[in-house]
Amino acid sequence: MVDINYREALTHLVEPGEQVLAVARAQIAQGVLPPDPPAAPQTAPSCAGGVVTGAGVLMNLISPLISFPAGDRIVDRVAYGVAGRGAPGSCASTLQHARRPVPPATTTRDTILAVTDGRLLVCVSGPMKLWSSRADDERAAAETRIVWSAARTTVAAARVGWHRLNPKRLRIEFTDGSWLAFTVPIAEPGKPLREIAAALTGR
Repeated sequence: MVDINYREALTHLVEPGEQVLAVARAQIAQGVLPPDPPAAPQTAPSCAGGVVTGAGVLMNLISPLISFPAGDRIVDRVAYGVAGRGAPGSCASTLQHARRPVPPATTTRDTILAVTDGRLLVCVSGPMKLWSSRADDERAAAETRIVWSAARTTVAAARVGWHRLNPKRLRIEFTDGSWLAFTVPIAEPGKPLREIAAALTGR
């Protein structure tokens, strides 16, 4: 039902004559991500040096409320692995930055992937409620907006497969050599992600 509502919202966002082929609610996979684009503002100073980095890792493990960038990266790599690669400013770099919540993030919003006959779109819904009614869900879907897009020709490959204990991880590879992974919660089906991959690859 959620996908149907998002598909309807997307028909009003795409260009006239552009056809929506696949829609999936997903999230950027946890793990080490590509660096931010060069012009992106720095939200926190980076930690350097073995002692500071080690302390950052320790504090990240003790309390998730305490964040050190270098510690975050090490914990992410150990716990989740690599969720994307690419140079600053690459497709994967700009995509992950475009979807990052702007601090202070006080609301939850869905990430929606969509493939049209000409583009790959990354969208964000309106604010989501923990205990939502049908009207709340429809309102969130109606407030969906596109935050990133690229021509389908920039996608080199897309596939859904296993990553550690997760059998439903979509990896999108771009022609600039960068890539980014997306997942859905374990309880949700992987079919929408497979439809995204099929639409991107024409299979």
